[in-house]
Amino acid sequence: MSEIDTIKKRMEALEILIKETRDRLPAHSTKPPVMMELLDYEDEYEALTKQLGAIKSKG
Repeated sequence: MSEIDTIKKRMEALEILIKETRDRLPAHSTKPPVMMELLDYEDEYEALTKQLGAIKSKG
């Protein structure tokens, strides 16, 4: 499996995790641990997006 395929697969998994985590957020009084989890997933997704863009621009 190529690096691009690995990144894309992880991004797909993160999309699911982000959606599931957002669904767990209450409408009011957001719980800090859940919010931190969501932010971690979103940060990782953003980093992978940048990494994927860098790989594609080299090729």
